[in-house]
Amino acid sequence: REQRYQTIKDLLIDLRSLRDELNFEAKLERSISPESAARSGITITSAVSVATAPESSIRSDAVTARTTSSAEYIVSEIKRHKTGAAVALIVCIITIAIALGLYRSFGKNQPKSPATSLKIIPFTSFSGGKSEPAFSPDGNQIAFVWDGGSGNNLDIYVKLIDGGTALRLTNNPAADRSPCWSPDGRRIAFTRSSKDEGGLYIVPALGGPEQKVSSFKNPLETAWSPDGKRLAVTDEPSGQELRSIYLVSLENGEKRKLASPSAQFYSDRSPRFSPDGQTLAFIHSPNFLIDDIYLVPTAGGEPKRLTFDNREMAGLAWTSDGGEIVFSSNRGGPYGLWRVSVTGGKPEPLPVGENARDPVISHQGNRLAYTYRRTDRNIWRAPGPNSTAKSSGPIKFIASTRDESSSQYSPDGRKIAFASDRAGSLEIWVCDSEGQNPVQLTNFGVTHTGTPRWSPDGRYIALDSRVEGSSDIYVISADGGKPRHLTTEASADIMPVWSKDGRWIYFGSERSGDFQIWKIPSEGGEPVQVTKQGGYGTVVSPDDKYIYYSKRTEPGIWRVPVDGGEEVRIFEKGYGGQTVVLDEGICFLDDDATPNPTVNFFSFATRQVTQLATIEKAKYTPGAPTLTVSPDGKWVLYWQVDQLDTDIMLVENFR
Repeated sequence: REQRYQTIKDLLIDLRSLRDELNFEAKLERSISPESAARSGITITSAVSVATAPESSIRSDAVTARTTSSAEYIVSEIKRHKTGAAVALIVCIITIAIALGLYRSFGKNQPKSPATSLKIIPFTSFSGGKSEPAFSPDGNQIAFVWDGGSGNNLDIYVKLIDGGTALRLTNNPAADRSPCWSPDGRRIAFTRSSKDEGGLYIVPALGGPEQKVSSFKNPLETAWSPDGKRLAVTDEPSGQELRSIYLVSLENGEKRKLASPSAQFYSDRSPRFSPDGQTLAFIHSPNFLIDDIYLVPTAGGEPKRLTFDNREMAGLAWTSDGGEIVFSSNRGGPYGLWRVSVTGGKPEPLPVGENARDPVISHQGNRLAYTYRRTDRNIWRAPGPNSTAKSSGPIKFIASTRDESSSQYSPDGRKIAFASDRAGSLEIWVCDSEGQNPVQLTNFGVTHTGTPRWSPDGRYIALDSRVEGSSDIYVISADGGKPRHLTTEASADIMPVWSKDGRWIYFGSERSGDFQIWKIPSEGGEPVQVTKQGGYGTVVSPDDKYIYYSKRTEPGIWRVPVDGGEEVRIFEKGYGGQTVVLDEGICFLDDDATPNPTVNFFSFATRQVTQLATIEKAKYTPGAPTLTVSPDGKWVLYWQVDQLDTDIMLVENFR
C-alpha cells in the first residue's frame, strides 16, 4: 500500500521518463545498420508477433527477448505496423507502467534475505548518568550528555558507534545539555545553564573552542534545522513566563518565538525539525504532568495537535522519511516508545522494553537510540526532633524493587499511607507504623496517584489522581471502597491537605491561570481561592489559623491566614510539600546543602537549625512531597532515590 502512486503526477513523471528512454533507443536503433546489429547479436522482435506465435515459439523468443530492450519492441512494432504504431505505443507504455508499479510495490522493496529483527545493545556501559543521545549525520557517532561518573557536572561527549573512548567536548562547571549536530557534521550545538545566566553554544565535533550563539535564561533543549541556518531552543525567561520555543538565526542571531502557550498552559518543549525543515514537532503541556505532540510550520502559523493521550512524554523524533514520529510516553504504564503517523491516528508501541526516553533516529533511518532510565525510590526513616534515639541513624523503611513515595503518618501514628507502583500502576497503599503488612487501598489503574493525606479523625484519606486526563482531588475511606470525586475542573488540582477540624481540604490548582492555594468543603461544594500571589504544597498550622506553602518560582516557606489575607514569607528555605509544621518548629529539606541535601528541624524557640538526616543516595526529585513526621515527633519519613540506572541504548535494523 505504501508503494502505490500517491498522485497521477508521479505516474506522469515515470511515463515521461519511459518516453525519453524510448526516443533515445529509437535513435540508437536507427544509427545501427542491420549488419552491425547482427554482428552485435541484437535481435529485433515484434511484440504483436510474440502475442500471436505458437507456445513453443514464445518460449524460444522469450529467451531471445532477455537481450532485447522494451524500446526495441516498440521500435520494431512502429517499423512493421506504422498504421497501428500509436496503439502499440500506448499498449506497451501502459503495460510497462503497470510493471513498474508492481516492481515498486513488490520488487524493489522486497528484502533479498529474510527480514532482520531489531537488535538492542548498550551504547554506553560506564558508570554515571548518560542521557540525550544525538546521531551524527552519517549515523556513525552519537553525542550525549554524561556526568563523567561523578554525578557532579553534566558535559557533552561524542563516541563512535563501533567502539572507542568517549571524547569530551565541554568542560564547564555549568550544566551542558541537549547536543545536536549541524547538517554537515562538523559542529555540535548545546545549551548551558547556570544560576546566573544560560546560553546557546556551538563547539567543533572534534573538539575546540566554543562559540556562544545567543543568551538565554534557562535553556533546556535545542535542535538544528536541516538547512543549517537556524536552531530551535526552549527557554523559560523567568519564573513568571512559561517555557516556550524560540528560533535563532545563525546568520544574525535574531530570536523569534515560534509557539506561544497561553497563560493557562504549562510549557512547550522538545522541538524537532521535520526532515524537510518545513515543520517543527514539539511536546505541549496544557496541564500539570499532561503532554501531547503538536506540529507547527517553521514559517509560522497555528500549531496542530497530533496526539490526544493526556499522558506524560519524554522526548520525540521524526522518522527519516518524515512520515511518522516516535515518542516516549507512559501511556502504557512505565515509559516506553511509541510511533504515530504525522497525519494522525492511534499510536502503536515499539518493542524496545520499558524505561525508554529521549528517542533519536539516524538520518539513514536504520538506527534508533534512546536513554534507558530506571529509578528505584524507597521510603527511609530517621530520628525526629523529639527522638531519644538520635544516634541510631536513618534506615530503609518501606521498600521494594519498584517505586515508593509520598508517605504520611495517620493521626494516631499507627498507620502509614504511601504511594507505590509495586502492583503495576501507581496507587495508594497503607501499612502499619513499622512499615509492615502493606495493603493496596486504591485501584485507579492510571499513571499517577499520590500525595495521600489523612483526615483528622483518621477515617478518610484525600489524594490526587489523573484518571480523566487532568489531576483531581479524591477522598476514599481508610478501609477502602470507591473513591469520591471532589474536584472536577479541567485544570490541575494537586496535593490536598485537611484542615484541623476536617471541614475543609486545601489544595494547589491552576484553575485561575497559575498555581494558587484553594480550599473546598470536604463534603463537596464550591472551591474558594485563598492565595493571590501563587502557591502550592500546602501545610496547615497546628492551631488551624494559617496555611504554610511554597511557590513554584522561588524557594522558601510562605504563610497566609486560612481565610485569605497578607501573604508573608517566613522562612527562606524549603518547599511546602517538603515541610512539616509542628508546635515546636518546622521540619524541612535543604536542597542547597553540600555535598548532599539534608533533613533539618528549625526551632521556633531557639531559631536554630538542627540536622536530622542526610540524603546519601541519588538526589530526590525536587518539588515533590517528601517529608512526614510521626505525631509524637520521634520519627521522620522521607524518600530518596536508592538506585538510578541510565544508559544510552542502540537499536539496529530499525525501520
